Amino acid sequence: METENRPLRADARRNRDRLLQVAREAFAAEGSSVSLDEIARRAGVGPGTLYRHFPTKEALFEAIVHERLRCLLDEARALGRADDPGAALFAIIDRIVADGTAKADLVDALAGAGVEVRTTVAATAADFQREIGHILARAQDDGSVRGDIGITDLMTVVGGVLLALRHPANKGADPRRVLAILRDGLRAAPHGNPDNSPG
Repeated sequence: METENRPLRADARRNRDRLLQVAREAFAAEGSSVSLDEIARRAGVGPGTLYRHFPTKEALFEAIVHERLRCLLDEARALGRADDPGAALFAIIDRIVADGTAKADLVDALAGAGVEVRTTVAATAADFQREIGHILARAQDDGSVRGDIGITDLMTVVGGVLLALRHPANKGADPRRVLAILRDGLRAAPHGNPDNSPG
């Protein structure tokens, strides 16, 4: 791959940056289904130029998604130190849903939708999940979030919301209202009903 320790010439760097910009927009709008030849066409370069930089779709997809996940991971780490862990948890969930509804590639990566990502993305995604788990545990400890769920439960629900909001049949859904319902389901039950069960 082109990232081996050799600096790129200025024209090669411009081509790579242009390919990344076009791929970022294409994957965000269309998910992982867009072809490499189509990305090269939109970038105004030949397919050979694209393949020199990114020999497979997975390599290009990985570069884009890793960048997105690193930004989310940095935000989660900052929120992990917040004084109000319940608010911090809801803030990172809001950010995931906002990014995921606007960027189909993130949904594909988090859901494993037909794209094999390499170890770097998988490791960053795991770090991201660990950070959210840390925020969740703090929010449960201070009583602002129900105590009967784990990080796997939470990520399953968030992933389901993302996939549902991306589905064409649900275009009329209001992400803010969906998030409000999700937050209500995560909040700790009133005193006397610790397991959030009816009655």
